[in-house]
Amino acid sequence: MPRLTTTVTLRPDDSIDLHMHTTYSDGRWPAQQVIDFLAKEKFNLVAVTDHDRVDKVAEIQALGAAQQLPVLSGVEMSTEWNGPVGNGRMGDMLCYGFDPEHNELVTLTDSIAKRKLENTYEINENLRRMGYDFPRQEELLAANGGKLLYQMDNAMLLREHGHVPSWYAGVQKVKEAGFYSVRCDMAETVEAVHRSGGVCLIAHPGRREGGFTFYDPALLDQLRAEIPIDGIEMYHPYHSQDMVKTYVAYVEEHDLLGTTGSDSHFIPGRMPIKHRAEISRRFLERMGVHVE
Repeated sequence: MPRLTTTVTLRPDDSIDLHMHTTYSDGRWPAQQVIDFLAKEKFNLVAVTDHDRVDKVAEIQALGAAQQLPVLSGVEMSTEWNGPVGNGRMGDMLCYGFDPEHNELVTLTDSIAKRKLENTYEINENLRRMGYDFPRQEELLAANGGKLLYQMDNAMLLREHGHVPSWYAGVQKVKEAGFYSVRCDMAETVEAVHRSGGVCLIAHPGRREGGFTFYDPALLDQLRAEIPIDGIEMYHPYHSQDMVKTYVAYVEEHDLLGTTGSDSHFIPGRMPIKHRAEISRRFLERMGVHVE
Protein backbone atom coordinates (compact mmCIF):
# COMPACT_ATOMS: atom_id res chain seq x y z
CA MET A 1 0.00 0.00 0.00
CA PRO A 2 1.58 3.32 -1.03
CA ARG A 3 2.52 5.35 2.03
CA LEU A 4 0.96 8.59 0.79
CA THR A 5 -2.21 6.82 -0.48
CA THR A 6 -2.00 8.48 -3.90
CA THR A 7 -3.37 5.43 -5.77
CA VAL A 8 -6.29 4.67 -3.46
CA THR A 9 -9.83 4.56 -4.85
CA LEU A 10 -12.85 4.53 -2.53
CA ARG A 11 -16.53 3.91 -3.08
CA PRO A 12 -18.96 6.59 -1.84
CA ASP A 13 -20.16 4.33 1.01
CA ASP A 14 -16.69 3.27 2.14
CA SER A 15 -15.90 3.96 5.81
CA ILE A 16 -13.40 6.61 6.85
CA ASP A 17 -12.40 8.40 10.05
CA LEU A 18 -10.02 11.35 9.77
CA HIS A 19 -9.42 12.31 13.41
CA MET A 20 -8.12 10.01 16.18
CA HIS A 21 -5.33 9.72 18.75
CA THR A 22 -2.93 7.07 20.06
CA THR A 23 -0.68 6.96 23.12
CA TYR A 24 1.79 9.04 21.12
CA SER A 25 -0.33 11.97 22.32
CA ASP A 26 -3.37 11.65 24.59
CA GLY A 27 -5.08 8.50 23.30
CA ARG A 28 -5.38 5.37 25.46
CA TRP A 29 -4.29 2.74 22.90
CA PRO A 30 -0.84 2.31 21.32
CA ALA A 31 -0.57 2.72 17.56
CA GLN A 32 -0.42 -1.01 16.78
CA GLN A 33 -3.61 -1.70 18.74
CA VAL A 34 -5.35 1.21 17.01
CA ILE A 35 -4.42 -0.05 13.53
CA ASP A 36 -5.36 -3.63 14.45
CA PHE A 37 -8.79 -2.45 15.59
CA LEU A 38 -9.41 -0.30 12.51
CA ALA A 39 -8.38 -3.09 10.16
CA LYS A 40 -10.57 -5.62 11.99
CA GLU A 41 -13.52 -3.23 11.85
CA LYS A 42 -12.94 -2.87 8.08
CA PHE A 43 -12.34 0.84 7.84
CA ASN A 44 -11.32 1.72 4.28
CA LEU A 45 -9.17 4.77 5.02
CA VAL A 46 -8.17 6.63 8.19
CA ALA A 47 -6.00 9.44 9.47
CA VAL A 48 -4.26 9.29 12.86
CA THR A 49 -3.82 12.86 14.10
CA ASP A 50 -1.83 12.73 17.33
CA HIS A 51 -1.35 16.13 18.93
CA ASP A 52 1.84 17.86 17.77
CA ARG A 53 3.50 14.60 16.66
CA VAL A 54 4.82 14.32 13.11
CA ASP A 55 7.71 12.06 14.07
CA LYS A 56 5.49 8.95 14.25
CA VAL A 57 3.41 9.45 11.10
CA ALA A 58 5.56 7.30 8.81
CA GLU A 59 5.59 4.51 11.41
CA ILE A 60 1.80 4.52 11.69
CA GLN A 61 1.40 4.56 7.92
CA ALA A 62 3.68 1.52 7.71
CA LEU A 63 1.54 -0.28 10.31
CA GLY A 64 -1.51 0.44 8.19
CA ALA A 65 0.18 -0.65 4.97
CA ALA A 66 1.01 -4.00 6.58
CA GLN A 67 -2.75 -4.60 6.92
CA GLN A 68 -3.78 -3.00 3.62
CA LEU A 69 -5.30 -0.05 5.48
CA PRO A 70 -4.56 3.32 3.85
CA VAL A 71 -3.48 5.91 6.45
CA LEU A 72 -3.26 9.57 5.46
CA SER A 73 -0.44 11.60 6.95
CA GLY A 74 -2.01 13.73 9.69
CA VAL A 75 -1.38 15.71 12.84
CA GLU A 76 -3.48 17.92 15.13
CA MET A 77 -1.43 21.02 15.83
CA SER A 78 -2.02 23.06 18.99
CA THR A 79 -2.20 26.63 17.74
CA GLU A 80 -3.40 30.06 18.73
CA TRP A 81 -4.76 32.78 16.48
CA ASN A 82 -2.82 35.94 17.23
CA GLY A 83 -3.34 39.48 16.00
CA PRO A 84 -5.99 42.14 16.67
CA VAL A 85 -8.96 39.88 15.89
CA GLY A 86 -7.63 36.55 17.08
CA ASN A 87 -6.16 37.95 20.30
CA GLY A 88 -4.67 34.58 21.26
CA ARG A 89 -7.77 32.49 20.62
CA MET A 90 -7.03 28.77 20.59
CA GLY A 91 -7.65 26.83 17.42
CA ASP A 92 -6.54 23.24 16.97
CA MET A 93 -5.53 22.64 13.36
CA LEU A 94 -5.95 19.31 11.59
CA CYS A 95 -3.13 19.10 9.06
CA TYR A 96 -3.01 16.47 6.32
CA GLY A 97 -1.15 15.45 3.23
CA PHE A 98 2.39 16.51 4.13
CA ASP A 99 5.41 14.28 3.56
CA PRO A 100 5.90 12.55 6.93
CA GLU A 101 9.68 12.46 6.59
CA HIS A 102 10.41 15.80 4.92
CA ASN A 103 8.26 18.66 6.18
CA GLU A 104 8.55 22.04 7.87
CA LEU A 105 6.41 21.12 10.86
CA VAL A 106 9.25 19.44 12.74
CA THR A 107 10.68 22.71 14.03
CA LEU A 108 7.29 23.71 15.43
CA THR A 109 6.55 20.34 17.01
CA ASP A 110 10.03 20.12 18.53
CA SER A 111 9.51 23.53 20.17
CA ILE A 112 6.11 22.47 21.54
CA ALA A 113 7.53 19.18 22.84
CA LYS A 114 10.37 20.96 24.63
CA ARG A 115 8.04 23.40 26.37
CA LYS A 116 5.58 20.63 27.29
CA LEU A 117 8.35 18.52 28.79
CA GLU A 118 9.58 21.45 30.88
CA ASN A 119 6.05 21.96 32.19
CA THR A 120 5.69 18.20 32.86
CA TYR A 121 8.61 18.30 35.30
CA GLU A 122 7.42 21.59 36.82
CA ILE A 123 4.06 19.95 37.59
CA ASN A 124 5.76 16.91 39.12
CA GLU A 125 7.93 19.05 41.35
CA ASN A 126 4.97 21.19 42.43
CA LEU A 127 2.90 18.10 43.28
CA ARG A 128 5.71 16.83 45.48
CA ARG A 129 5.86 20.22 47.21
CA MET A 130 2.12 19.86 47.80
CA GLY A 131 2.78 16.65 49.71
CA TYR A 132 2.21 13.95 47.08
CA ASP A 133 4.89 11.29 46.72
CA PHE A 134 5.32 8.83 43.84
CA PRO A 135 7.47 5.89 44.96
CA ARG A 136 6.28 3.78 41.99
CA GLN A 137 6.93 6.49 39.41
CA GLU A 138 9.65 4.65 37.49
CA GLU A 139 7.66 1.41 37.48
CA LEU A 140 4.44 3.06 36.31
CA LEU A 141 6.29 4.92 33.56
CA ALA A 142 8.04 1.82 32.25
CA ALA A 143 6.50 2.34 28.81
CA ASN A 144 8.27 5.73 28.76
CA GLY A 145 11.59 4.25 29.79
CA GLY A 146 10.76 5.13 33.40
CA LYS A 147 10.71 8.85 32.62
CA LEU A 148 8.08 11.53 32.57
CA LEU A 149 7.24 12.43 28.97
CA TYR A 150 3.81 14.04 28.97
CA GLN A 151 2.05 16.54 31.20
CA MET A 152 -0.78 14.11 31.97
CA ASP A 153 1.66 11.41 33.09
CA ASN A 154 1.31 13.24 36.39
CA ALA A 155 -2.45 12.63 36.45
CA MET A 156 -1.83 8.92 36.00
CA LEU A 157 0.73 8.91 38.82
CA LEU A 158 -1.73 10.63 41.14
CA ARG A 159 -4.46 8.10 40.37
CA GLU A 160 -2.27 4.99 40.51
CA HIS A 161 -0.80 6.04 43.86
CA GLY A 162 -4.29 6.52 45.30
CA HIS A 163 -3.92 10.28 45.76
CA VAL A 164 -7.07 10.95 43.70
CA PRO A 165 -10.13 8.77 43.01
CA SER A 166 -10.21 9.15 39.21
CA TRP A 167 -8.41 10.27 36.07
CA TYR A 168 -10.57 13.40 35.97
CA ALA A 169 -9.64 14.31 39.55
CA GLY A 170 -5.99 13.77 38.62
CA VAL A 171 -6.30 16.13 35.67
CA GLN A 172 -7.83 18.79 37.91
CA LYS A 173 -4.98 18.39 40.41
CA VAL A 174 -2.42 18.67 37.59
CA LYS A 175 -4.01 21.95 36.56
CA GLU A 176 -3.73 23.20 40.15
CA ALA A 177 -0.04 22.24 40.10
CA GLY A 178 0.81 24.52 37.19
CA PHE A 179 -0.31 22.90 33.95
CA TYR A 180 -0.40 25.30 31.03
CA SER A 181 -1.34 24.83 27.39
CA VAL A 182 1.54 25.04 24.93
CA ARG A 183 0.66 26.36 21.49
CA CYS A 184 2.33 27.75 18.39
CA ASP A 185 1.19 30.54 16.11
CA MET A 186 -1.66 29.53 13.80
CA ALA A 187 -0.52 31.58 10.81
CA GLU A 188 3.01 30.21 11.09
CA THR A 189 1.64 26.66 11.28
CA VAL A 190 -0.56 27.05 8.21
CA GLU A 191 2.34 28.51 6.25
CA ALA A 192 4.63 25.62 7.26
CA VAL A 193 2.02 23.03 6.27
CA HIS A 194 1.39 24.69 2.91
CA ARG A 195 5.12 24.80 2.20
CA SER A 196 5.17 21.08 3.03
CA GLY A 197 2.46 20.30 0.48
CA GLY A 198 -0.34 19.79 3.00
CA VAL A 199 -3.65 21.37 4.00
CA CYS A 200 -4.99 22.81 7.28
CA LEU A 201 -8.51 22.63 8.66
CA ILE A 202 -9.97 23.96 11.91
CA ALA A 203 -10.67 21.01 14.20
CA HIS A 204 -14.05 20.74 15.97
CA PRO A 205 -15.04 24.38 15.31
CA GLY A 206 -18.33 23.86 17.15
CA ARG A 207 -16.90 22.87 20.54
CA ARG A 208 -18.08 25.26 23.23
CA GLU A 209 -16.73 23.86 26.51
CA GLY A 210 -14.13 25.71 28.59
CA GLY A 211 -10.91 26.55 26.80
CA PHE A 212 -12.22 25.99 23.28
CA THR A 213 -13.03 28.69 20.74
CA PHE A 214 -16.44 28.44 19.10
CA TYR A 215 -15.90 29.23 15.44
CA ASP A 216 -19.27 30.25 14.04
CA PRO A 217 -19.51 31.37 10.38
CA ALA A 218 -18.91 35.03 11.27
CA LEU A 219 -15.70 34.23 13.17
CA LEU A 220 -14.61 31.84 10.42
CA ASP A 221 -15.00 34.70 7.95
CA GLN A 222 -12.72 36.86 10.08
CA LEU A 223 -10.20 34.07 10.46
CA ARG A 224 -10.09 33.34 6.74
CA ALA A 225 -9.55 37.03 6.01
CA GLU A 226 -6.26 36.79 7.95
CA ILE A 227 -5.10 33.18 7.62
CA PRO A 228 -5.56 30.99 4.51
CA ILE A 229 -6.98 27.87 6.15
CA ASP A 230 -8.20 25.22 3.73
CA GLY A 231 -11.36 24.12 5.49
CA ILE A 232 -13.05 22.88 8.64
CA GLU A 233 -14.00 19.65 10.36
CA MET A 234 -17.73 19.47 9.61
CA TYR A 235 -18.65 16.29 11.51
CA HIS A 236 -17.49 15.87 15.11
CA PRO A 237 -19.20 14.09 18.04
CA TYR A 238 -19.63 17.40 19.87
CA HIS A 239 -21.36 19.06 16.91
CA SER A 240 -25.14 19.10 17.01
CA GLN A 241 -27.08 18.23 13.86
CA ASP A 242 -27.77 21.93 13.33
CA MET A 243 -24.05 22.71 13.63
CA VAL A 244 -23.22 20.03 11.10
CA LYS A 245 -25.73 21.48 8.65
CA THR A 246 -24.28 24.94 9.18
CA TYR A 247 -20.70 23.80 8.60
CA VAL A 248 -21.60 21.69 5.55
CA ALA A 249 -23.34 24.72 4.03
CA TYR A 250 -20.39 26.97 4.89
CA VAL A 251 -17.91 24.60 3.23
CA GLU A 252 -20.06 24.42 0.10
CA GLU A 253 -20.62 28.19 -0.05
CA HIS A 254 -16.91 28.99 0.16
CA ASP A 255 -15.58 25.99 -1.79
CA LEU A 256 -13.57 24.76 1.21
CA LEU A 257 -12.43 21.31 2.29
CA GLY A 258 -14.60 19.53 4.86
CA THR A 259 -13.81 16.45 6.91
CA THR A 260 -15.49 13.91 9.17
CA GLY A 261 -13.88 12.62 12.36
CA SER A 262 -14.56 10.90 15.65
CA ASP A 263 -11.73 12.53 17.63
CA SER A 264 -11.40 9.06 19.12
CA HIS A 265 -9.16 8.59 22.16
CA PHE A 266 -10.13 4.89 22.36
CA ILE A 267 -12.06 5.18 25.57
CA PRO A 268 -15.77 4.36 26.04
CA GLY A 269 -17.78 6.97 24.21
CA ARG A 270 -14.82 8.11 22.12
CA MET A 271 -14.35 5.23 19.67
CA PRO A 272 -13.89 5.59 15.89
CA ILE A 273 -16.91 6.40 13.73
CA LYS A 274 -17.57 5.07 10.24
CA HIS A 275 -18.30 8.13 8.12
CA ARG A 276 -19.15 7.78 4.43
CA ALA A 277 -16.28 8.71 2.13
CA GLU A 278 -18.70 10.65 -0.07
CA ILE A 279 -19.14 13.33 2.61
CA SER A 280 -15.45 14.26 2.44
CA ARG A 281 -15.09 13.79 -1.33
CA ARG A 282 -13.53 17.20 -2.03
CA PHE A 283 -10.97 16.75 0.74
CA LEU A 284 -10.12 13.19 -0.31
CA GLU A 285 -9.66 14.17 -3.94
CA ARG A 286 -7.28 16.93 -2.79
CA MET A 287 -5.31 14.21 -0.97
CA GLY A 288 -5.08 12.17 -4.16
CA VAL A 289 -7.72 9.68 -3.05
CA HIS A 290 -10.28 9.06 -5.79
CA VAL A 291 -13.93 8.57 -4.78
CA GLU A 292 -15.95 6.76 -7.45
